[in-house]
Amino acid sequence: MSQLSDFTATRINGKSESLGDYKGNVLLVVNVASRCGFTRQYTGLEQLHHDLHKRGFSVLGFPCNQFGAQEPGDEATISRFCETQYNITFPMFSKIDVNGSDAHPFYEWLKSSQPGILGSEAIKWNFTKFLIDRDGNVVKRYAPNTDPVEIREDIEKLL
Repeated sequence: MSQLSDFTATRINGKSESLGDYKGNVLLVVNVASRCGFTRQYTGLEQLHHDLHKRGFSVLGFPCNQFGAQEPGDEATISRFCETQYNITFPMFSKIDVNGSDAHPFYEWLKSSQPGILGSEAIKWNFTKFLIDRDGNVVKRYAPNTDPVEIREDIEKLL
């Protein structure tokens, strides 16, 4: 698989969705967790989504429990947390693995398209971010500690 439209993922409500439906939009894909020191980034991610969605931008959130077991809940718990604590309106997907033999194929593609430091493809922690352009190309990878507000300029250039 070598392009966005090759992948499907399950939304947090259990419905399968083609990620090709997002082609033509600028995307920020993030592996998220509810009990992480970076969880406060939900605020900035939602703000980006709210401000730029009408211009063809979306954040896609993928819960993951691989880092410090910081996303232990099921989909209903995660969804409730996102709605009640952060008023999340951007698309959230079911919990996945982003590393290892059970890593979601979409994340395998993201990692190989934009390796991290020293060429490592592994996701190091929660809230690693990938920016995808309107043509479905992965154009940049951001470290977990990159605040969403710092990414806005890069997003704006692609809109």
